[in-house]
Amino acid sequence: MRVKGCWTPVPIALAIAMILLTGCAAEISDHAACPPIAPYSAEAQARAAWELDALPAGTVIEGMLVDYHVLRRQAAACTG
Repeated sequence: MRVKGCWTPVPIALAIAMILLTGCAAEISDHAACPPIAPYSAEAQARAAWELDALPAGTVIEGMLVDYHVLRRQAAACTG
């Protein structure tokens, strides 16, 4: 006895087909989603460091910049 909505063959078949078709990709797209990395001059980096040092310890912006640093390193690793 089947209960309405318990077994839906069309979505299941579609999901299986999509999984199988991913093996047919012609190119590897590992770098397709890598964001560009904006370059900063040495002067801009020095000014940013000075401005960060001028802030009180433990500010929210300090934590945000740490997160941004991690994201930049991940983006650099993504692009190669």
